[in-house]
Amino acid sequence: MRIIRSPKIMSEALRRLRSKGKTIGFVPTMGALHEGHLSLIRRARKDTDIVVVSIFVNPRQFGPKEDFRHYPRPMRKDILLCRKERVDFIFHPSGTDIYPAGYRTFITVEGLDKVLCGKSRPGHFRGVATVVAKLFNIVAADIAYFGQKDAQQVIIIQRMVKDLNIPVKIKVMPIVRDKDGLALSSRNTYLSRQERQDALVIPKSLDLARAMIESGIKQADRVASLMRYQIKKNKTAKPDYIAIVDQKDLRPLDGSRIKKGALIALAIRIGNTRLIDNYIVR
Repeated sequence: MRIIRSPKIMSEALRRLRSKGKTIGFVPTMGALHEGHLSLIRRARKDTDIVVVSIFVNPRQFGPKEDFRHYPRPMRKDILLCRKERVDFIFHPSGTDIYPAGYRTFITVEGLDKVLCGKSRPGHFRGVATVVAKLFNIVAADIAYFGQKDAQQVIIIQRMVKDLNIPVKIKVMPIVRDKDGLALSSRNTYLSRQERQDALVIPKSLDLARAMIESGIKQADRVASLMRYQIKKNKTAKPDYIAIVDQKDLRPLDGSRIKKGALIALAIRIGNTRLIDNYIVR
């Protein structure tokens, strides 16, 4: 396994492998790897000849009052996990490698970036789209792997790839959950023991929504209202949003019936930690 910091060296190494007919799978991450990331790496290992994992905590997707400085960076642990999963390359650039002096170019996916998480995190998806586009250009993978937990991010990246004719296939993998149902996240490490228990209201509210829909209750407003009621019974849980939207364009389904393919998404603060989760109606 090679660890490369330079975008130019990374591109050249992969170009040589592509010239030999090797296929490349790419897993972009901000590090602090957990079982969710590892599930993406294992799928890439299965699908492609060469697996590349990027580890870059992107400053451009954090707001001024967010946790960029304190975001977990257990690089030694991440390297050991990647080695165990037979990753071929770790791409670990510095901030100045990705955003050199004088950097001015950014990507905005209009209409998808200012709703749901984008409403309370202005500029977040501008930073996400920009860094992912740069990583796609550097790695030039055949397939890139993302987790369904970051549903809005996935939808934005899929639209960006389509609109900009970026020649990469996006493969979305299922949410990986802990035994108690909480979606795995690098930010779960911020939770105290009690907060970790309180956070279970998030998957429980999605289970409630699924049960309601399966029982025939399909009015979006009613389902969202009962989810909100259940969450607010836990006094440490503060909803940022609870939304039922069209998965293609994130259009809210307020007042409409929930149909197959609808996305039920939520962001909840447990203490000082903001967690997201979602469910796609099957």
